[in-house]
Amino acid sequence: MNKAIEIDEEAFAASGVEYFKKGYNCSQAVVAAFAHLYDLDENIISMASSFGGGMGRLRMTCGACTGMFMLAGFETGSPDPKDLVSRNHNYATVQALGNEFKEENGSMICADLLGLRAGTVEPPKPAERTAEYYRTRPCAKMVESACRIYARYLKQKYGK
Repeated sequence: MNKAIEIDEEAFAASGVEYFKKGYNCSQAVVAAFAHLYDLDENIISMASSFGGGMGRLRMTCGACTGMFMLAGFETGSPDPKDLVSRNHNYATVQALGNEFKEENGSMICADLLGLRAGTVEPPKPAERTAEYYRTRPCAKMVESACRIYARYLKQKYGK
């Protein structure tokens, strides 16, 4: 990560919401807001596309959380499968970020956050982004929350 940059929670939160309102899913929006810190290209945004709608509209783990967890992998993960110290640190980081998200929003489960009945299977077609969509969905708020949480994590880690 570019450690020289000052971490502005509000700027990252606004950036994530801006990406979401451009049509990116919640996971992509969170990842895109921080991608420049890791010199990532659009491939990471493509990778994040599967995690919108609580994992491909399965309404499981919130896509904003999974975007945050993907970023945590860049901070604490390791490509070495035998590096159990890094894996332990990564899992601890993911759990801390997830717990903070859950505390702030009441759940990390997409269906809960959307007020949907558990077990409801939806067609894979993404919802059209209309004014009504943005008015009735809490997704932009979840993106904003995940971006703030991740920015706070970076600020605590790097002291900026």
